[in-house]
Formats: sequence, structure tokens, C-alpha cells
Amino acid sequence: MTIARHLATACVRAGGDPEPGTNALVPSVCSATTFAQDLPGRSPTYCYGRTGNPTRARLESALAELEGARFGFAFASGLAAVDALLHTLDSDSHIVASQDLYGGCHRQFTKLWSRYGLRVTFVDATDPALVAAAIEPTTKLLWLETPSNPLLRITPISRLCSIARERGVHSVVDNTFATPILQRPIELGADIVLHSTTKYVSGHCDVLGGALITDDPALAESFKYVQNAVGAVPSPADAALLLRGLRTLHLRVERHCQSAGFIADALSHDPRLPRVVYPGLRSHPGHRVAASQMSAFGGLLTIQLDGGRDAVDRFAKRVRLWTLAESLGGFKSLWCHPATMTHAAVEAEERERIGITEGTIRLSVGLEDARDLTADLLTAIEAASSSCGTTGDHCRANGAVACEVTA
Repeated sequence: MTIARHLATACVRAGGDPEPGTNALVPSVCSATTFAQDLPGRSPTYCYGRTGNPTRARLESALAELEGARFGFAFASGLAAVDALLHTLDSDSHIVASQDLYGGCHRQFTKLWSRYGLRVTFVDATDPALVAAAIEPTTKLLWLETPSNPLLRITPISRLCSIARERGVHSVVDNTFATPILQRPIELGADIVLHSTTKYVSGHCDVLGGALITDDPALAESFKYVQNAVGAVPSPADAALLLRGLRTLHLRVERHCQSAGFIADALSHDPRLPRVVYPGLRSHPGHRVAASQMSAFGGLLTIQLDGGRDAVDRFAKRVRLWTLAESLGGFKSLWCHPATMTHAAVEAEERERIGITEGTIRLSVGLEDARDLTADLLTAIEAASSSCGTTGDHCRANGAVACEVTA
């Protein structure tokens, strides 16, 4: 572990000591699937690639250090990490979870693990009273996602983790959106931190990964057992790419946050948008809580278009610098339509109930100039607000008088 007082130093140095023997500044990728042993039954540090790997160990150590914990476990994807955590529960276990969480988690809870007796109660986790009321004698996990996906709701981590601890329930916080640069759930009382390292940790849209992090030795032992038993681990090459992404995480997150704040402020004054959601806006209902537990407000925002799916289609035809794609947290700005993409597995009635409509768009702000990104969005929003899908300039140039473009 590095001796780092600040996260920027940890990003650059954690898990990255020079390679023994060669002193290579960037350690070699160890691609071995098996390792020679001196004698039977001696439990060597490395014996088989699924059980442990030096490159993966560097990544796990670095992730744990960034989250202020002792134990980190890397997986092949974020959902593989979710699956591993659920594998530690008994079949009759109950989970209390944020109602607006990643659609892949919702799918695992309701379509897969429900077959084996797992029950989940989804609640508005911004209200501690609702969370406390939902906890049952068989509740094993309080599952929080803050900021949430895609509505960016903010839950009070410390208060909810305290409620869980008093009831003998472990708390897990999905920290994918905030990253350890902006939010440190372990320090706020969480037992477990979950990451899709595919997103900001990678930052380059070229590797899948997930992680579970804890400071609890007993939980760590159970995660290690499942990691080895199930085997959904990242390849050494993937672990090396994720380590590379960590080295610039602090710089990228800072830029993502600056640009997202700039764009959110500009869009919040646009009368064509009924709703702009960004925790950094004072109009956000969770702004004060976010300011108390985050060092900045993140690189994602969500907008609502009037006109539903037709408006979204018009938006899609006009936007240029924002790529329609799954995922987030990469160098390139992306937009997605949760109702048909990230949350398509969630029933339509449930999406509507929690506030994900056909007009909801999630924006992942990349590393381009925020001024260019804003101008591009405004052009697309103008097209989306028009029944014909063209901009006001186009209509005026062609002499149109009946166009419904909002000035």
C-alpha cells in the first residue's frame, strides 16, 4: 500500500510499485494460468489464474486503497460483481434496495435470483423512514445507489448505513457514478462498495470490469471464496488496462465534473426542457445531501424532453457530438435512452412509477470542450421540440410559418 495522503497520489501510485527483479516502472502483465509449487499443500500465494494473479492483485490492492479499505476483489464485469455478492446470501434472504437503480441489477434481482427465493423490496431511499420500515427479520443487505441511475437521486449514506447497522444488516453502496474521487462510502459507514470499473475507472471504453471492496475481514473471506468458486474474474490484460485507467482517474473526473456543471447550468435555463437533473444544481432536491457527502457533483446529468419517444427520435437525428450508446464514464460524450436501453428489462409500469419516462435522456459528459457539447445539445433540443424535426433556422430559411419550433 502506498503512503498517500491525497487521492491524486493514490491514483498514480497505488498498486504500482516497480516490478521486482526488473524494476520496470510499469509492471509486466502476468498472463500465466498456473504457477509452479515447491511442495503439495503449502498454499502458495499464486497457484492458479482463477484463484489469484499478480496483475489482478495489483488492481485489487489499488481499488481498495482508493476506497479507504483493506480488501478489494476484481470481477469480469459490474454485474459479475453483483452476482458474486448475491452468491454470499442464503436462499431465503431479503434485500432492501433503492427503487431507481441500474436496470441490470433490477434484472438480476427480479428475473434470476428470485427463482432461488431471494426477495427484494424497492423503496425511495432518499427517505430514511421508508428504508427503516422496509427492513425485515430476514433482511441481509441494504442496497444503495447514489447518485442513482438514471435519475441521479441522492441518498444520505451515513444515516442509512447507521439504520442498517442498528438492525444487523450489511450495507452496500454502488459507487460507480461517483467514483472514490468524489465519494468514499466506507468512510461514511458502508460495509461494501460496488463498482462497475467498466465506467470511470477504465475511462477509455475498452475494457469490462467490476469490483467489490470492503474493510470487513469476514465479508472479504466470503467474497474471496465466491470469486474463486464461480470464477468470473477479469483477464490479466483487462486488469492491466483498468490499472492504467486508474492513473488518470482524478484528472478525468475533475474535467467530467466541470463540464457537466457547465452544461447543466446552461440547460437549466432552457424553457424547452421541463426537467434538468444534476446534483450540482441548487434546484435538485438532494443538492445539500450531495454537497455533504461528495466533493463534486459528477459527470452525468439527466434531461426530460416533452413529446416522449417522438421527441427523442428527433433529438437523435440532430445531435452530433454525443454518441447514442450504452455505458458511461468514458472519454467520449454519450447519451442513452434508459427506457429502451439500460432499463429496458424493467417493466414499463415500474419505470413510469419511479420517473423513467419515454422522454428521459441520460447524458454522460466526456472530455470534449463543454462549450461545443452545450451548443450541440441546444441544437438537438430545438429539433426535439419541433413537430417536424428541423431547427428554427431551417424553418425560417424555407419560409415556414406553421412550424412548432419553440423560439
